[in-house]
Amino acid sequence: MAEDLTVTGVLVIPASELRERFSRSSGPGGQHVNTTDSRVELSFDLANSPSVPEWLRTRMLDRLATRLVNGVLTIAASEQRAQLQNRANARERLAALLSDAAAPPPVRRATKPSRGAKERRIAAKKRRGVTKRNRRVSPDD
Repeated sequence: MAEDLTVTGVLVIPASELRERFSRSSGPGGQHVNTTDSRVELSFDLANSPSVPEWLRTRMLDRLATRLVNGVLTIAASEQRAQLQNRANARERLAALLSDAAAPPPVRRATKPSRGAKERRIAAKKRRGVTKRNRRVSPDD
């Protein structure tokens, strides 16, 4: 399972930068849970990774700031009974998390004002015009 992790077309994480730790899982499973190390913790050092471009690293560090501990992102998977399945789940979740963080920010579109807003603006302009007209000195005086 020592394969590179493809996150996006730009970002591929080498297997050497991923650290896996195994431990005993909790929850149902009887003796199986008590005897096998099926829980997987997959860690990736995002802050110091040479495979992440600098322009992408800053974006990802900002978006994942709440999930990082000293620049390291850790995913724990213990849903399955088999260690191999938990390893695959952890890799998928890490790839999904990193691809979401690497996605470019959405393009903001300018919204057009509502009809009510337009009418209020025109009414305010008309009131202001009437005020100015009333200040004028009429030629009859």
